[in-house]
Amino acid sequence: MRIAVAGATGQVGSQVTALARKEGHEVVEISRETGFDLTDPDTTRLEAALQGVDAVVEVTSFPAIDEAASTEFFTTVATNLGRAATAAGVPRSVVLSIVGLDESQDYPYYRAKLAHERATRAAAPGALVLRATQFHDFARQMLEWNTDGGVARIMDVPTQPVDTAEIAQVLLELATGELDGDVDLAGPKPERLVDLVRRYAEHVGADVVVEPDAAVPSMAGGSILPGDGALIRGIDWQTWLAAQPRS
Repeated sequence: MRIAVAGATGQVGSQVTALARKEGHEVVEISRETGFDLTDPDTTRLEAALQGVDAVVEVTSFPAIDEAASTEFFTTVATNLGRAATAAGVPRSVVLSIVGLDESQDYPYYRAKLAHERATRAAAPGALVLRATQFHDFARQMLEWNTDGGVARIMDVPTQPVDTAEIAQVLLELATGELDGDVDLAGPKPERLVDLVRRYAEHVGADVVVEPDAAVPSMAGGSILPGDGALIRGIDWQTWLAAQPRS
């Protein structure tokens, strides 16, 4: 198959690209690094790149959690990419999203991601959505983003993190038709985010005090945990942690 990956050089996109090529597929890499600006309303070059593509996988990301900016970015990308794919005759589109969006609309960034899903469904041909729980290395990101003066204040929420390799695998299965329909994906073991960040900090020897912080009511109540019908795959978080380098 000929598969286009939008966000091909990012954390998940690079894994989708490598896995697709390993399995014998031709990959069209769509990213700023390969010369594509998905926020540009002129999609002429994008349409040309998508000619003959059997599926588009979109795993773009935005570096800020501001709701207005995130919403503008995601909806613009989804609309431009969807229109270009439709014009090029692409039959199938897959977008990566987050478990629990519908139940977590008191969290601004999740409102932006739900808008992303809706824009994809409105514009993209044959749109399918993979909602995944937080990545295993979300604990590392939270430590880096929330440490100030030797203290990391982390929202106290239950989570069930998943390995990014499993996300890449399921995205490719949706792109090729091995799986069909929307999918929720999670790792095998429920955890608490504060505990993960504390254990990660200890593992890397970070001189940081990790303290729980208030979370929005929906997330504190478990809205970002997978439901009964979710696909459960991959290693648990502690197994992932054991493979991470120490400082």
